[in-house]
Amino acid sequence: MSAPGRDPRQQWRLVVWVIALALLTLSFWLSDGWLALCAGLALFLFGMQCLEDGLRDLAGGQLERLLTLSTATPFKSLMFGVTATMLVQSSSLVSLLTIAFISTGLIKLAAGISILFGANLGTTSGIWLLALAGQNVSIGPLALPLLVFGVVGSFAGARGRAVGRVVLGGAFLFLGIDQMKRGFDALAGDFDPLLYVLPGIAGALLFTGIGLLATVVLQSSHATLMLTLAALGSGQLGLEQGLAIAIGSNMGSTVTAVIGALGGARAGQRLALAHVLFNLLTAALALALLVPMSLLVQAATAPLGLGDNVLIQLALFHTLFNATGVLLFWPWQGWLAERLQRWLPDPQEPAVLISELAVLPEHAASVTASAVQITDLEVVTHARYLDDSALATADSAACAVVKELQHLGRLSLEVICHALYLPVSQLNRASANEGLLSARPEPHALEAELLYQRHIKGVYGDLLGFMGRLEVNLDEAHQQFWVRCQVAALQLVDAVKDAKHLQKNLGRYLRTEQEDVARDAYVRLRRHLLGVLQQVRELGRMDLPE
Repeated sequence: MSAPGRDPRQQWRLVVWVIALALLTLSFWLSDGWLALCAGLALFLFGMQCLEDGLRDLAGGQLERLLTLSTATPFKSLMFGVTATMLVQSSSLVSLLTIAFISTGLIKLAAGISILFGANLGTTSGIWLLALAGQNVSIGPLALPLLVFGVVGSFAGARGRAVGRVVLGGAFLFLGIDQMKRGFDALAGDFDPLLYVLPGIAGALLFTGIGLLATVVLQSSHATLMLTLAALGSGQLGLEQGLAIAIGSNMGSTVTAVIGALGGARAGQRLALAHVLFNLLTAALALALLVPMSLLVQAATAPLGLGDNVLIQLALFHTLFNATGVLLFWPWQGWLAERLQRWLPDPQEPAVLISELAVLPEHAASVTASAVQITDLEVVTHARYLDDSALATADSAACAVVKELQHLGRLSLEVICHALYLPVSQLNRASANEGLLSARPEPHALEAELLYQRHIKGVYGDLLGFMGRLEVNLDEAHQQFWVRCQVAALQLVDAVKDAKHLQKNLGRYLRTEQEDVARDAYVRLRRHLLGVLQQVRELGRMDLPE
């Protein structure tokens, strides 16, 4: 029986991790070559992470500012995707950044698709660098001075730490590559994958699946291609098998973008679907033309004296089929953006966000508890627009927070309106209904405290948690904006709390006799507050400057 207070899914996840680590430990004990290969892969992935983090810290807010300036035309968007991916050496990171900017409305879908095309072209630069390094030269010794310089740089302030992390990333990349080469050399005598090659399309599909699975597990197409280069250099893979793995790694790179878009804004989901369609169709075309494309690559490298260099041939093939995919999709990007908006339309915005208030009739701002099951506190409203992908940059996080503040504002107005014992539909009226203003509340009216717990508290907590998770360095303007957003959220919540206390006195005096002086004062207060709520609602609908 599970321990009280612990999620059974977390327990099963823990068990799976323990079993996986135990099997991995056993495999290390059985094979020294496998241990060396995994250690090299770990160093390579850690180097990629250091490189990405260092470049992002070094760029500060320049990357997102450049993104907003580089989406004026499709060609500029394409070139930004190429340049940014060559800089950070991660198409997944560029894809997540683009999803964040589209989800928050900073760029349009068509520009995001062009950036996606550029990211696929830019990712080929990494495989060229790795292929040009070759397998006959040990680059491990180059890592030793880089390690020293990277550590020294970490003591030179914030910018020095960013530069030092980039240098350390390069050092770990070199160490990982060298270690993986030794691991493959050690495994060469124990295992020969060429013995298990299937003929024809079945073999191509098998190795495509291997490339896809490896990229999904490692979350890095660069790591998959590095393993492929090492296997090609040691003779454990043939050229056609390496090309099939490269196709699979391209398909696997879409998984990170899809995961980043799940549960997020519909605009981000559209870009993730475009990413999947592009990579799947490009991969299908490359598989169908695998033999002629491999012959074309061999024919192109032979005059340069590289006919026997399978590493350069793999890099050329990787560039060739990505460029072919971009050329095929480029004329259709506008049509694709329109289709994606039809396939994944924006959800219809309800007239009333709070479901309990949506069922209230026009002539009453209350309903019995049994009608809406107000005792069920398990259903809690949470944030709509705080997608974790928006935390990638300060600008995208700011846009997400603004949208969520608007969402919290709508919820707050509805709760306050109900605290006045008025239906939410009155917020959209040009003038107040005098009959409703003087009417008595029903005996079993919903309490504003309950609505606060169910619909305000969760969103407010999500908003504060999201703002606290932002790890990007903020300039003074962003810091001031962040403080203003926190104050705005706090003021909204305080207004709802004040309305909770007002509801008690309001309900008490509205149920008294019609000639009561206090009751007349509360009716006038009710009329005045409704007018203020209507004005705030209209302000929220206006397209105001920042």
